[in-house]
This record gives sequence, C-alpha cells and structure tokens, in this order.
Amino acid sequence: MKRRNLFIVLIFAGLLKIQAQEVELTPLEEVQQKVESHNDNLIKLNNLKISGYLQPQFQWGEQSASLKVGTGNTDASGVGLEAPFSRVGLRRGRLKFTYDDGGIASGVVHFNFIDKPGLSGATVQLKEAYLTAKDPWFKTNAIRFGVFDRPFGHEVGYSSSLVESPERSRFITTLFPEESELGAMLVLQAPISSPFNFLKFEGGFFAGNAINPETDNRKDFIGHIVATKPIGNFAKWGLGASYYNGGVYQTNSVVYNMAGAAFVKNDIATNKGAFAKREYFGVDGQFSVETPIGITQIRAEYLWGSQPGNAKTSASPNRAALPAPEDTYIRPMNGWYAILVQDLGRTPFSAVIKYDVYDPNTKVSGNDLGLTASNTGIADVKYSTLGTGIIWHISPALLGEVYYELVENETSTSLTNTSALKNYTSDLKDNTLTVRLQYKF
Repeated sequence: MKRRNLFIVLIFAGLLKIQAQEVELTPLEEVQQKVESHNDNLIKLNNLKISGYLQPQFQWGEQSASLKVGTGNTDASGVGLEAPFSRVGLRRGRLKFTYDDGGIASGVVHFNFIDKPGLSGATVQLKEAYLTAKDPWFKTNAIRFGVFDRPFGHEVGYSSSLVESPERSRFITTLFPEESELGAMLVLQAPISSPFNFLKFEGGFFAGNAINPETDNRKDFIGHIVATKPIGNFAKWGLGASYYNGGVYQTNSVVYNMAGAAFVKNDIATNKGAFAKREYFGVDGQFSVETPIGITQIRAEYLWGSQPGNAKTSASPNRAALPAPEDTYIRPMNGWYAILVQDLGRTPFSAVIKYDVYDPNTKVSGNDLGLTASNTGIADVKYSTLGTGIIWHISPALLGEVYYELVENETSTSLTNTSALKNYTSDLKDNTLTVRLQYKF
C-alpha cells in the first residue's frame, strides 16, 4: 500500500515538472508576449475616438428676452425688469466617445455639460447613447438602438457645432426638444457602387418623450427619406421628405379641438387615458456651390401638422413623468425656416441671414386671438425671427460668432382682458444679441 502511494506521488510530481517545463518561457518569448499585449491595447485605443466642443457665450437681451444661459430677467436694481439684461455662461459643453473596430458594430456615448436656466450650476446631461449594427456585406444598411437624433428633416440632426445660428429654429426646438430621443431605427441605402446610392431612408419607432424615460405604452413612428447628389466638384444638392405619426397621453377627460377660429370643448370619460394625435409632415432642401466669392449655402425646411399641448404651451413632451391632470389642446400648426450662409471671399469670415416662423395655431390670427369665446391664449401666438450674424473661422478648431435676432410676435387687441396676455397687444421687447466662441477637439 505504501509503495503504491509513493508511486502515485512520484508520477504526480513528474507531471507537475513536465507542465512547468511546458509553460516556462524564455526571456525573448516573454518580451514578445508583452509586445503582443501592448499591440492589442493600442488597437483598442485606436478604435476609440474622443471628440467634443465648448461653447462659452455672452448674451444681451431686451427686457422680455429668453436667453439660453444664466437665469431670466430677475434683476431688481435700477429700473429693474423694464431694462435690458445680459448673461454669460456655457451654452454647450459636449464630450463624445465613439468606439468602432471596423466591424459591423459600433457604439456612441455622448454627454452635454450645460449652464441650464433654472438649475443651480452646471448640469451634466445625456445627449446620446446608442449602438449601430451594419449589414456585413455593403455596410450601408444598419439598425440603431438607444438615444439618438430623431430622423426628421435636416436641422434636427444637424450638429449643434455646425448650426450657423446660435439656436435651431423655434418650431424645431418646440416640436423636437433636445433633438435626441429613445428609440430604434432602420437605415437603408444602396451600395456605393449602385446608381441609387444617393437615396437614403431612416425610420423607426420612438418613445415620444425626448431623452427622458418612456412614460406610456405608445410608440411614435418617425421616418425621413433624402436624396443628395454632387454636381461636379463645385456644388451639391439635397431634398428630403419626413413623416411623424404618434400620440400624446391625455391625463384627463377634457380635450379641445379647433372648429373654425375657436376651440370646442369635448369632455367625455373615454378621453382620459387615450392619445391625442401627433402628426407632422415635412419637406427640406439644401444647396451649396463654390464660386470665386466663396461657398454659398442655402437651406430651407417646411413642416405642418397636428400638435397636442395644453393651455400654456404647444411644446412636445419632455418630462420624467406624466404631468398632473390637465386639459389637452390639439392645434393645427406649421413652421418653416430659410437660411443663407455666404463665405466672404478668401477671408476667414462668413455672413449669415436666417428667417424662421412658427405658427402654433393656423386657425386663429389677429384680433381673433384671445377672444373669450375662442378659448385661445398665449400658446396660440405666432412668432417670427430674423437673424443676422458674422462667423469668424479663427482656426480649424476655433471660431467666433456675433449674431443678432429680431423676434416678432403676433398681436391682438382682444388680449387686454387676459392678464397673462396683456403685453401681446404690441410686439414684445425680446430681441437678443449673442457673442460666442466655439472650440472643437
């Protein structure tokens, strides 16, 4: 018995010695192993791209202006709220991580550091977080899932670092708050070798609540088809069409619909928990050409449809939870913008002129607005904005901008009996001046 146990121990010891001899590496092999490990880490780092930009700015506004940095006009000194005011702050501070190993999948996480009015100090906000899986054959078709820009029109998905005006058009920021939304999208495009490669479709289903968590069982469809094509090597054009079909949760039984120039009340129990129709149609176009006087860019977009809101605003949902019970107002609306960007010859300067309009209720205008019998109010006021500015391309990474906006609102003498609208008998003093620096990295 002792001999057998001794024999087993000797065999086991021999196996351990053989195994140790097999895994033992020479100094050269150890160096090679470390080099391979470092190469793997370098490959992973090369697959990771970190980018971003900063937009510190100064803004001046007339007494009723709505500035995008700092607080509202709350000054109590001097002539107080009757005077213009100014603010400085960080409009956007973006940090974006993109990982792409050259295969069929990639991922993006994008943060926004913002000096947001109404909050204490800077706020860190999730801008985007999504994965994209491409088809393994042509890599022009893809599925995207997460939080990303809605596929509607042109300006929604146009990077904030490229938008020539300080902000997107009023109807865009009202109907598509935060630009991004939680959803899943399909991208379809013919291979590069195909004569139909100039056509691209993006469409999918979204939560309908901007970057916030989903709060109801309804999914909204958003789709955009666009055609883009160069003209030689000096010009390029693009045309697109968009469609939005969704709904907004009704938190009580009272729903107002327009009949002529007035809202008509519909109060039935089944309205509560149902969804008000949210439907948009849109067309967009872009054209650019390079000439001896520089690059000329012209872009325009028009949108119309049906927008649910409440008595105070026509803005789309952008909240972390369903609101307290409130009446629903369904408005026929439209909005549009046109922008011209002209490089000034060989100088580093570009001139910008932009005009945008948002009419939240196309069924009422002028002195019909604010009539007691019509149930219309502040959320039905039409706005137009004329903006002009100069962009200075100081370096490839740094630019400066000076931009002035003349904001005009719809007026009505019928508003005098409504305290919230008493100032709308004339144009509000809400013009703004923005001076901004932007650094991209």
